Amino acid sequence: MSALSLEVSMGMARASQARTDARTEGASEVSGARREALRAQADDFETMFLEQMFGQVFSANGDEGTFGEAGPGSDVYRSMLVSEYAGMVNKSGGIGLSDQIYSELLKMQEG
Repeated sequence: MSALSLEVSMGMARASQARTDARTEGASEVSGARREALRAQADDFETMFLEQMFGQVFSANGDEGTFGEAGPGSDVYRSMLVSEYAGMVNKSGGIGLSDQIYSELLKMQEG
């Protein structure tokens, strides 16, 4: 296993642990249904953020695709691909943004 893949694996494990910690934080004052709604909102926001980031990365490639193809409708398919990538990254642990947002939303609900 290369150093980079080990570092990525460790980062994903830390993000997963942070997500677990954030889920158990503030359990006493916010109902279970409300907590689930807050988690969904935080995850949706992270997915949207990742879509914006990936959209910029893919737009930097220009009009050519991976295999040199470019044609009518390629922007539509590119945006769909970016959405799928963002959703997959979020489902596999994300970048930790949703955990921070969730934690802050819980604090706001409790305060």
